[in-house]
Amino acid sequence: MKKFLKTLLIIVFATFIFWVILPEEIKEKYKLPTSISLFGINHPVKLRLGLDLQGGSRLVFQVNPKNVKKKDLPEAVESARSIIERRVNFFGVSEPVIQSLKINDDYRIIVELPGIENVDDAIQVIGKTAQLVFMEQKIIETKDASPSSFFLPTDLTGKYIKKASVTFSQETGKPEVALEFSDEGSKKFQEITRRNIKKPLAIFIDDQLVTAPIVQEEIAGGQARISGAFDLNEAKRIAITINAGALPVDVKLIEQKKIGPSLGKEEVRRSLSAGVVGLVSVLVFMIFYYGKLGVLASVALLIYGAMSLAIFKIFTIVLTLPGIAGFILSIGMAVDSNILIFERIKEELRKGKEIDMAVKVGFGRAIEAIKDANITTLVIAFILFNPLSWEFLPQFGLVRGFSLTLAIGVIISFFTGVFITKRLIQVFYLKKKR
Repeated sequence: MKKFLKTLLIIVFATFIFWVILPEEIKEKYKLPTSISLFGINHPVKLRLGLDLQGGSRLVFQVNPKNVKKKDLPEAVESARSIIERRVNFFGVSEPVIQSLKINDDYRIIVELPGIENVDDAIQVIGKTAQLVFMEQKIIETKDASPSSFFLPTDLTGKYIKKASVTFSQETGKPEVALEFSDEGSKKFQEITRRNIKKPLAIFIDDQLVTAPIVQEEIAGGQARISGAFDLNEAKRIAITINAGALPVDVKLIEQKKIGPSLGKEEVRRSLSAGVVGLVSVLVFMIFYYGKLGVLASVALLIYGAMSLAIFKIFTIVLTLPGIAGFILSIGMAVDSNILIFERIKEELRKGKEIDMAVKVGFGRAIEAIKDANITTLVIAFILFNPLSWEFLPQFGLVRGFSLTLAIGVIISFFTGVFITKRLIQVFYLKKKR
């Protein structure tokens, strides 16, 4: 029974991986699912290409230094760049290129978004400048007043919000926006809701109305939910806007243009062809030099490629040329792991040990060298990825893309090179030798 369950699990896992790596065209042709549903949210499973491979949009923002002291301007611009990068990530763009540029006394922030179709939404989220403010209703007789004229600002602002996230109502199943306040913000929010029961409590950003939910009851505890007649995308937009915060300087969009892939279709095709030729050459070498062991290593390498591609598609990791380079480098490390294992096995066989013992000892001795090499590579990938955004290390998307695909590839290659290769040898090689 245990063996049957293990076999069934392997079949289910293999089927899932096969479905993930299938091209989108084939899925659509045969009407197969193209997304994974998690907690009521459909997550598309597809391969995303970076700006250099598929094109995208380029936005240039002009910094207005009017309300910032000259000595504080460079720091304010860099802070604005960091906030815009966080907003872009909230928007769902992986591996953006965001950099600040100084031309004489003018500062600009350049944002490159790979594969973004609705640029207007991105501009709306990126360019928000004012502080989020909660406002109470007031009576206005003028008919041509602006939306903010119907409300009075309170002292509850965005700085008192810890987090905004999308949830779903337990009663209706519709999307809502959950708010979590700080301790001081919780007290302010409780007092405001107490005096505005059955009245709208509006949320404004940059004098623009985001939403105006009706207060149903006094809310204590620092937790609140915004519900209304909006869909999932609208709920996400509200949460993104609230989370984004305010920029330390005013910015103005001065340039917007769509750009094509820098390489072109022909160059991409040639790069893929070169990769296929290289992979086939490695497989042929492994099979020719190591025989049956080489065949098993080649199978493990193909499994490695399928698992890596599946992870890239499931987590929508954007592939750029540096990212592909990191993946190819990890393929080399996967091959290197197999070579180390096989050479150790051959050493033990030359010493006169039985095949079972040679495989066991060979794997045991090779694993230390493989582990050291992989740990060293992962440390380098961590430094290049720079998750803590240290200023003395790279902070741009292309470098991070290289390090991310390299790290993923190294982890998967260690798994396939050690565990899967070993299992294949035990099942298809040692049993026949006995």
